[in-house]
Amino acid sequence: MSAARPPARGGLAGAGFMLLGATLIQWSAAIVLPAISLLGPSATSAWRFLLGAIVLLALSRPRLTRWSARQWRAALALGVATALLNQCFYQAIARIPLGGAVAIEFLGPFSVAALGKRTPRHLILVVVAAAGVVALTRPGGGLHLVGVLWAAGAGLCWAGYVFASHHVGGTTSGFGGLAVSMSIAALVTLPFSMGAWGRIALDPAVLGRLALVATIAVVLGFGAELSGLRRVRPHVAGVLMAADPVVAFVIGWGLLDQRVTPLDLVGMGCVVLAGALVTLDTAVGEGELAQ
Repeated sequence: MSAARPPARGGLAGAGFMLLGATLIQWSAAIVLPAISLLGPSATSAWRFLLGAIVLLALSRPRLTRWSARQWRAALALGVATALLNQCFYQAIARIPLGGAVAIEFLGPFSVAALGKRTPRHLILVVVAAAGVVALTRPGGGLHLVGVLWAAGAGLCWAGYVFASHHVGGTTSGFGGLAVSMSIAALVTLPFSMGAWGRIALDPAVLGRLALVATIAVVLGFGAELSGLRRVRPHVAGVLMAADPVVAFVIGWGLLDQRVTPLDLVGMGCVVLAGALVTLDTAVGEGELAQ
């Protein structure tokens, strides 16, 4: 049974939840950078999932004996996609500015929507987005190949994450599905966390920072995003996700003092505009905007 169409009156609340989720997740990325410098991207990501899963399980206490095979498949897909997404993303932000990493990452779900139709309009929008990436990755722009490739890998995983999130939101209630999905992500990334025990024991403040990041991102951020996905139609979710690079640039500039140039703004604008237009265009073509 497919998920029911979100009621129109829930659209505004859904948009608010999704924007709140994006802000919390990007804010947590700014907070976590000192831990990445100490533990490395892989271990930091793994600890974030481990601590976040513990909190979510304690709060939601899902009744797993009542779960169907479909619910388990959805949670497994979301857990694996989220684990891979965050591993790639942390590798990217360890090397390149936050805003540029998220703008490149956004090309994943954007490309799926744009290239699925292959119409002249969509291909033009692909060129616009590509021009935005060129502006962001220009020589002297603070980005380099390894970081860009990690961000691109995160983009591929983001496309899978969006798809899996819709399934978890449609097949589970409350935050039990999210708790199980993040527990799976914690198990997938657990080997990366094992070598960091000694360094965390020597500096308990790092554990506190990781717990804060896990609460902000995994519990509050993913929780808000899942609540939003349950309330808005898929094309609206796609448009709202185009705001993620904007949020990331603002946080990178305001909290991390990362330099933002006019070319960065042009590049971000091209990516965001192309993403919003291709999502709306796809929705209109499929009749999804009809009431």
